[in-house]
Amino acid sequence: MQKRKGYTLVELLVVVSIVVILAAVIIPILKGRIDAANWSEGKALMGSISQAIRTYTAARNETLYNFDELSQAALGFLDSDLDGVYFDKDDFSWTGDYDVSENRLTYTIIAMAGEGISTPSKMTLDQDGTWQEFP
Repeated sequence: MQKRKGYTLVELLVVVSIVVILAAVIIPILKGRIDAANWSEGKALMGSISQAIRTYTAARNETLYNFDELSQAALGFLDSDLDGVYFDKDDFSWTGDYDVSENRLTYTIIAMAGEGISTPSKMTLDQDGTWQEFP
């Protein structure tokens, strides 16, 4: 009887099926991690916008009555300052209010998912530093 060298077809099928099962489990997990890493750019830009809103409000304490005047230029951003690898300036918007009598600033910064990011589709940051994700 001759000794065979190599693997049988059944052994190869078992190995291939194990690799396919592992890939089916790992790929969605990695995609979620990649999206989270890409969102870190958006979160950093949202933090910059938050700081700019606070600075703008502090500098114009008694004269800020309308949040509509808070454009990117008014906050001190150049056209390219809010452009990153995954996000651009059009992905960000903000709403808010400043109550002069109570000296109370409330705002929400909204970021839509940038290019190539699947989840979450939108994220918000408020004046208290609370992040909220939307699927």
